[in-house]
Amino acid sequence: MSKSPLISFTDALNTIQANSNCLVSKQAIELDQALGKVLAQDIIAELDIPPASNSAMDGYVMRFEDWQVNKVFAISQRIPAGQAATELEAGTVARIFTGAEIPTNADLVIMQENATQQDEGVSFQQEPKQHDNIRPKGQDITKGNLVLSQGTCLEAQHLGMIASLGIKQIVAFSELKVGILTTGDELIEAGKPLKKGQIYNSNGPMLKALVEKSGYKVASYQHAPDNHEETEAILAKMAPLCDIILSSGGVSVGEEDHVKNVIEANGELLLWKIAIKPGKPLVHGKVFNTPFIGLPGNPSSTLVTFHWFATIALAVSSGLTVTPVQGFEIASGFSRQNAISRDEFLRVSIIDGKAIAHHQQSSGALSAACHSHGYFHIPAGEKIEENKRFTFYPFSSF
Repeated sequence: MSKSPLISFTDALNTIQANSNCLVSKQAIELDQALGKVLAQDIIAELDIPPASNSAMDGYVMRFEDWQVNKVFAISQRIPAGQAATELEAGTVARIFTGAEIPTNADLVIMQENATQQDEGVSFQQEPKQHDNIRPKGQDITKGNLVLSQGTCLEAQHLGMIASLGIKQIVAFSELKVGILTTGDELIEAGKPLKKGQIYNSNGPMLKALVEKSGYKVASYQHAPDNHEETEAILAKMAPLCDIILSSGGVSVGEEDHVKNVIEANGELLLWKIAIKPGKPLVHGKVFNTPFIGLPGNPSSTLVTFHWFATIALAVSSGLTVTPVQGFEIASGFSRQNAISRDEFLRVSIIDGKAIAHHQQSSGALSAACHSHGYFHIPAGEKIEENKRFTFYPFSSF
């Protein structure tokens, strides 16, 4: 088998995003069913929010031109929230409450704490500024403006914003159906007796949880032995049930690695092997006309490549707008003189403002991810020096 050149980390990210497409349909749903759904339309404001200027305080509304220190102003009307205001009589004030509409000819609210009650009305001592304590019409949203863009994953605040526009029904993308395939003769499910040469399948439960946590549906969950024909048959059955398939294992160059060969025999191989550590052997392509991401089999490699690559393919497939993962620079609290030729993602914890690497960085050891805060990205060819700054990505950012 000829050697295939390694694709750089950045090129792999771009390739996977460029070769991924939205795989889900649009559907109209009620707003109260939209939490966690992906918006399939732009939301354009058809009214101003607030629709009229209103009071930010309980107090007294007046015309700025009428204000005088210690003058006793008659209270000509009372304006609670939800009641339409009438034009304010010149030289008077109105008692007003938070959220109540401002009379069209008024332009100042004085909070009640700065007012002095008098027998014939109310007076003020502290000089105000015009427009004090008034929320202007359209302060939050202006009619005709874009409020939310297609591709937004709807959270509680988005639903509140949409509801404030009087919208009860929206168009959202349908749920992405994901298939999960684990491979390997050595893997057995938890709860069964462990025989010599066997290990428990950790990648299956982990991938299922990662997919569901991201808001997608696991449409098929299968395990294939190290056999070309059986792997091929299982993928052929999974493909019609799924929008996209994820696998773990079987994508390296060993004689018992069959997933890559099944892809090449029954689909299209778009990408193989990335210059990262851990996680070099990754396959991206199509099998039986279904998009496919084949992750490495070592558990840490599976986790790293899911976070960095599968999340992109799944997001685009679900209709989401993909945004770069947010990291921040932080100083290294350790050193390592040897540089490697691949981008590396060390599992680290942030202690006293510095990144400290977990002692176990093996691609087969999942414990580091359980006792660390995130990834420390060491670019290819870089040595690690004490206090040298690299980008840290919290696990929570994926």
